[in-house]
Amino acid sequence: MEIAKPDRPNGGKAETATAEPMPEVESAFEEIEVDAPLVGIIMGSANDKPKMRPAGESLHEAGIRYEVRVISAHRDPERVREYCYAARMRGLKVIIAGAGMSAALPGVAAAHSDLPVIGVPLAGKSLGGLDALLSAVQMPPGVPVGCVAIDGAKNAGLLAARIINA
Repeated sequence: MEIAKPDRPNGGKAETATAEPMPEVESAFEEIEVDAPLVGIIMGSANDKPKMRPAGESLHEAGIRYEVRVISAHRDPERVREYCYAARMRGLKVIIAGAGMSAALPGVAAAHSDLPVIGVPLAGKSLGGLDALLSAVQMPPGVPVGCVAIDGAKNAGLLAARIINA
């Protein structure tokens, strides 16, 4: 492709130059994900995957792209903070956070993102998920977490779909 340069003010001839793409612009476009996920599903342990799978299934049925990450609010709080802080910039619209026992993950996610966070309390071995439920719903003012039933990942996915399609 050639681009004609305008006549020079001193009356000289116009020159032509070959336009070459700028490498930094090209590389920036290569990194853009056209099919970026809209929902992040996070959980504190790989053992939680079977209980959180219905959230992904609900989103898949609704045609909504999602990603899944195992990140612990207790074992790796800095990684949780980074994930949630960058979530909006990466194109996420909702975070679904599943956790059992103290269920800190939904609250930590909400503390580090302004996106809607849906907490999924997961049933544990000793209290049947009551501990996780109470932890997820008892958030301080200014750190909102929407909460579904114990092991309610399917409803979390359906709620995320409604939020996105609203």
